[in-house]
Amino acid sequence: MHDISAITFDLDDTLWAIQPVIARAERRMYSWLAEHYPRTTSCVTPDEMLQLRREVVAEHTDRALDLGHLRRAVLQRIGDAAGYGSSLVDGAFAVFDDARNDVDIFPDVLPALKSLRQHYAIIAVTNGNANLDKIGIRGFFDDVVSALGTGSAKPARGIFDEAVRAGGADARQTLHVGDHPEQDVNGAHQAGLKTVWVNRHGQEWPRELPAADAEVEHIGQLVRILDEHRQ
Repeated sequence: MHDISAITFDLDDTLWAIQPVIARAERRMYSWLAEHYPRTTSCVTPDEMLQLRREVVAEHTDRALDLGHLRRAVLQRIGDAAGYGSSLVDGAFAVFDDARNDVDIFPDVLPALKSLRQHYAIIAVTNGNANLDKIGIRGFFDDVVSALGTGSAKPARGIFDEAVRAGGADARQTLHVGDHPEQDVNGAHQAGLKTVWVNRHGQEWPRELPAADAEVEHIGQLVRILDEHRQ
């Protein structure tokens, strides 16, 4: 790791836990619909809304990377079923999006990003639609590379190639950091990047995959590893 010049970071479940965020966002949106468009909650329960989302995803495979489009399509169907048409779509989506970007960043993350930024280009790489400006951490990153923006989602090579380009170094001088063994670590490895697995929950590494170059419990440990290799 002594020759690293750029670091690419996964976001969801690497810098914050995403499932509690999405669950809370779904609840806030449903409550907003109940208050402002009450017929919607007579037409669809929260569980039925999730099933409707699965149906929309299956029907819109050509827009699979556009998570905002998919959620708006779900809301449009709910509005149509309840007799509101598209009038609820923008408001409900805004409620969800605000809540989706109301994240609890792991306590090790911001000090680590602040330290790493002094020595490396820092690039966010995500299959999701987190808004780093809304979250308040965009200033820690030199660029953001998304599946929607590149037309390629992890673990496909295209999104990693774009992240390498954004970081300004070659692949072997670029370190990808993420929590997912297949999407993050193996995807980056196949694209020629060095890799760090963030294993916050003490999980076993899948035996069928090549091991990461390093494993850490939290991002603060990554800072120490890289500091040692720079000395």
